[in-house]
Amino acid sequence: METGRTGQEQDAARTERPRASPPALPCAVRLQVTAFSPLIDVINRRDGTVNRGLYSVADRILRVRASPRPDSSGIRSADFDVDASRRLWARVFSFSSPAAPQAPLPVVVYFHGGGFALFSARQCYFDRLCRRICRSVGAVVVSVEYRLAPEHPYPAAYDDAVDTLRFIDANGVPGLDEAVRVDLSSCFLAGESAGGNIIHHAANRWAAAAPTPNSVRLAGLISVQPYFGGEERTESELRLDGVVPIVTLRRADFWWRAFLPEGASRDHPAAHVTDENAELAEAFPPAMVLVGGFDPLQDWQRRYADLLRRKGKTVEVVEFPDGIHAFYLFPNLPDTARAIERMKTFVESNRTSPSAREPSSGNEID
Repeated sequence: METGRTGQEQDAARTERPRASPPALPCAVRLQVTAFSPLIDVINRRDGTVNRGLYSVADRILRVRASPRPDSSGIRSADFDVDASRRLWARVFSFSSPAAPQAPLPVVVYFHGGGFALFSARQCYFDRLCRRICRSVGAVVVSVEYRLAPEHPYPAAYDDAVDTLRFIDANGVPGLDEAVRVDLSSCFLAGESAGGNIIHHAANRWAAAAPTPNSVRLAGLISVQPYFGGEERTESELRLDGVVPIVTLRRADFWWRAFLPEGASRDHPAAHVTDENAELAEAFPPAMVLVGGFDPLQDWQRRYADLLRRKGKTVEVVEFPDGIHAFYLFPNLPDTARAIERMKTFVESNRTSPSAREPSSGNEID
């Protein structure tokens, strides 16, 4: 690994390497990610702020409403407030009554990506993904609308994540049909990119909290291309910068500056959780980390998995050699179906066994 290099040395190293070839993408995906890049560069202002006026236009175009009417797969959705005073809410996806399984379902609490500064649980990419997770994994999915940076910097997103867990712990999951039951002792946190970072810190806080009886038991983390970093430039960051879509060093640096405390470097504990100084609670849950071969952040993601192993935690790494950053938001990429299938296997392997649960109706709260 390339440690201890100055900025000039890192720039020189980048020019010395053979330039990587861009990934082969279907035309529809290529058009979407090609349009994405210049739009993000306009929304991210040079002064470190986000152009919320322009962002709101894009948000309205991408926005979809929750629908109590089941879709063609029998999945319905509903929105509920966690804390209306700070506009913290979530969208829940579940089976409609006629298709509801008799056994209680695991819960997947999902956090979208976007560098802590962009996107929403109500946008079509994440709505569509959560419907697919609900259907394919066989779980109730709660997609959280957390506050965005730079207006709400560190630790706002982490606070929102933990407070959502506390809300579910106290109230169960609102918005479900009466026939749908959930097993809160089989609660999984899932997220991609910045969402993968959020679930790490939220899980660590939850596991480190005072050992009071909780309905919510974190059974596992599903971390899809999590957004970690540091002052060092890794080999994959230098090799893929400007070659692959979505993530570049310039955009990643902007998002870290937007989220981290003023004056903090990328070695701040929120970003840099890949060395021995990272603290992990004893009850930190098992994790699955998905890594894409065309993601500039892949070195940080593998280091994160290595850290979990060194700290004695259970971790599984799933590699997708052709995966760009955020690949699994695109349903026509073959790796998307493979990623969802691995999520299903992970949930089935780590959820609470039926014999360990007390029978009850509705949201299962001990």
